[in-house]
Amino acid sequence: MKTLKTFVKYLIHCAKFDNFMLRSYSQEGEDMILRRLFEKQSDGFYVDVGAHHPKRFSNTFIFYSKGWKGINIDAMPGSMKAFNKQRPRDKNLEIPIAKERKNLTYFQFNEPALNGFCEELAVSRDGSTAYKIISKQSIEAYPLSVILDQHLNPAQSIDFLSVDVEGLDLEVLQSNDWLKFRPKVVLVEILNGSLDTIQNDEVYQFLTAHNYHLYAKAVHTVFFISDKFLAERMM
Repeated sequence: MKTLKTFVKYLIHCAKFDNFMLRSYSQEGEDMILRRLFEKQSDGFYVDVGAHHPKRFSNTFIFYSKGWKGINIDAMPGSMKAFNKQRPRDKNLEIPIAKERKNLTYFQFNEPALNGFCEELAVSRDGSTAYKIISKQSIEAYPLSVILDQHLNPAQSIDFLSVDVEGLDLEVLQSNDWLKFRPKVVLVEILNGSLDTIQNDEVYQFLTAHNYHLYAKAVHTVFFISDKFLAERMM
């Protein structure tokens, strides 16, 4: 019965298909903004930290479907089985990212999109509405610079870096070598930040100190572009 209902929904969707419709896989339409930024590129390379799922809430899948490739990183145990099956061109790594090599407590929810290492954020969400922590475990984390040194071809540039790790986003950014690995675009989650207050956020201050510029904002996701890429777009 469930399969039949799913098939009927699919047929209804096909009947309503509109040639003017643009498909988005991101949670907040981030891939729509990225498509506009990279509309002149037929291929490219991404790094997705907190990749979550090959398609669901994915900022990178629409690019993968167009021939791009990249590195997907997520700490959730077993998460890369789906990536390896559905995204075989990518490098799919089941590794937590942190400022330094250390063990972190990983909080898993009944909604995997909320999984993360920030205890304060996890506790605040536990029991709110239908969300709850279902398990905790200690996992060894590594700096992003170490992972990129091991898995990125030295000749490969990064078009965009997506970071969404539920409260540990700044630490992920701090773990990168910004002299060696400089994505054209960085999109990162900043919770409870408006356009009026975002300049007070540590993530904003960190990235602007590394010559990135605030460029766009979704609900929670903020886009920064490098000084070089900004200059190219203004030509």
